[in-house]
Amino acid sequence: MTTQSNHPHNGEPPNDDGKLAALLTKLDAAIGQLAEAPDFAKPGKLPQVLDTARRAMLQEGGCAAVESRAMEMEQAGLFQGSDWATPQFLLPSLTVQALQSPDPNTVVVEALSELRLLPVARGETRHALISAEQAHHYLTQVMALNLSLLFGAPTEAERATQGRLANLPRQLFQHLATRIGYEHIIDRLIEEIWRILNQRPIQVEPVKRMITQIAICQADPSIDLGASGQGADRLVSSLFGPTQACREDPGVDIYRERLASMDTTALQAEATGFARAMHDTGLVSPYHAVLLQHLTDHGDHLLAEALGLSATGRDCLLCYQELVRTLIRDAILPETAQAAYGLALMLERGILYQPPVAPAMWRQLGLPLSEWSRARLNLAYGEAVSPSARLLEGVLCMLGQPLGVGQGNNPTCQSARALSMWAYNDPDYLLQMVAWAARDDEIIMHFEGQPISSMASLSGVASELPMDLDPVSLIVVPHLDRIYAEMGRRCIGREGDPHRWVNPEFHGWWSGRGFRINVDVASGQLNELDTFLRHFYASYHPDYNGNQPLIHPQPAGIAVTDSAARFIGWHAITILRAGLDPEGTTRVYFYNPNNDSGQDWGDDVKVSTAGRGERFGEASLPFDQFASRLYIFHHDPLERGELAQVPQSELDRVIGYIERSWGADRLPPAGLQATEGNTPHS
Repeated sequence: MTTQSNHPHNGEPPNDDGKLAALLTKLDAAIGQLAEAPDFAKPGKLPQVLDTARRAMLQEGGCAAVESRAMEMEQAGLFQGSDWATPQFLLPSLTVQALQSPDPNTVVVEALSELRLLPVARGETRHALISAEQAHHYLTQVMALNLSLLFGAPTEAERATQGRLANLPRQLFQHLATRIGYEHIIDRLIEEIWRILNQRPIQVEPVKRMITQIAICQADPSIDLGASGQGADRLVSSLFGPTQACREDPGVDIYRERLASMDTTALQAEATGFARAMHDTGLVSPYHAVLLQHLTDHGDHLLAEALGLSATGRDCLLCYQELVRTLIRDAILPETAQAAYGLALMLERGILYQPPVAPAMWRQLGLPLSEWSRARLNLAYGEAVSPSARLLEGVLCMLGQPLGVGQGNNPTCQSARALSMWAYNDPDYLLQMVAWAARDDEIIMHFEGQPISSMASLSGVASELPMDLDPVSLIVVPHLDRIYAEMGRRCIGREGDPHRWVNPEFHGWWSGRGFRINVDVASGQLNELDTFLRHFYASYHPDYNGNQPLIHPQPAGIAVTDSAARFIGWHAITILRAGLDPEGTTRVYFYNPNNDSGQDWGDDVKVSTAGRGERFGEASLPFDQFASRLYIFHHDPLERGELAQVPQSELDRVIGYIERSWGADRLPPAGLQATEGNTPHS
């Protein structure tokens, strides 16, 4: 919102009921004027609505009164033309900045957006774009990320930039907490943190911020959490005091002094404690980095213990001990402590035994970064450590957690999928890409024998340079995005879907040249659905492909739906494997670059991330449910090519899922002969 408030100051102190009643009368009139105004005239009516709503919300009981009018404001066009117009796409993390903005209108619009979702979350009203479950999930996340606004007084910085306006978000959250419940917020926050950590993402800063808020609440005697907060201690201690010697969070300098006076037995206890906490949560304390730095001058046994290595990882450490020690010294600092988890998992994978990987890691240690790369890393992560150390942290995390790569809030799922696939399947190729991008500011890939330069290519899928990424993605994704888009442009005019040619060239030779699609975009209709499904079962289902496990991860495209089973868009994922879960159900295990794989796709299709045989970072669905959201897949055309003899009842179940969700308006008219065309990019 760019309109400015007509009121000369930012806030109003609470007053009596008479003043609130007068403001509400004035607000109702302003809403009516906004509703009656034609679209081109609405911006001129907004200041009166926003200013009056702000003054009302600062009164005692004002938020409740405004909540009852928030839906009416939305229908009048309050959010029209802004990001708030599509609540299903709002990101909870962005509310932190919005609610602490010095611009009164930004604060008010954000507050009104929360208030219009509250009755939806409580099931008191329906919204056309967002379900009750989505709204409830969104609001609990917003409150979790803004706990300081719920429990704490305005800081000096807030008072200086916002004045009395700083009280408005606090009034808002008091109202939200009353309606949702304080204890539910803390418990839901802890539950949410563990759900995210079970997926082992590379980027854990949002989780760390949430844990910090819990720690602040626990330490504040004025905050009564009641019986809530069970299980929080393990999270808080994992960051601020995993072991006996740092239990009271003394600070890294004091901890470093304590280490200097410890004998081998004490160091062994510290190493074991840190390793247990790290592998339990996937989080690394800054104190852990201090210990690892200290242990580089000690024996391999203590280093292996501090990293929590199994026999495989210990053997790898012994074979490459000088490389490992150098990586610890250069990459694992208190500010980049998360690299310790990446290093441990990389050693556990044994990828250093692949001949090109260790030399490529030595190259990475001495890699000179371009000015553009250095500036980009400093802009995204600050200058507390060198850009080289930050990038090394990213490399270790990606090689250790190839399924933890996220695309951020960007339409770059193809590039994130490629990075994950290379880290998973071809780590030396990933390291080559990082070297080219970070050192040379250019990546050259080939499409059907012709070179494509990332610097010579036109714009990519993303309209702006993405910033909310891990260090490797931050440097490499802009190049990959342009190359991917250029490959798509070179397929213009060809019959069929461009992914048929782009995916094998972009992702690697192991992407099957056989290609199946069930959507005809020329007509927008489903096409040869029965044949498509039988081919998918024949290629991937253990009961129909001769029980052949998937050898290489394969790119695929899904039709993503929301929790009401409404179509959202096309999306790129990786099929990793198919197999039986602990309950004997055949499931597809896949990688989703969409930051959080635990999603409800409607019609009882709920993506699982833990508890059903998933490895860290994997998502899974029963085979039939996954098939119901699939729209393209690759296979080896020289492998078993016959159509699977799938029982008709199984196919009918899959087709039922499709017809009740994204395929509802894509059923071809009877007798229509579908024609081939280009589909949208997944």
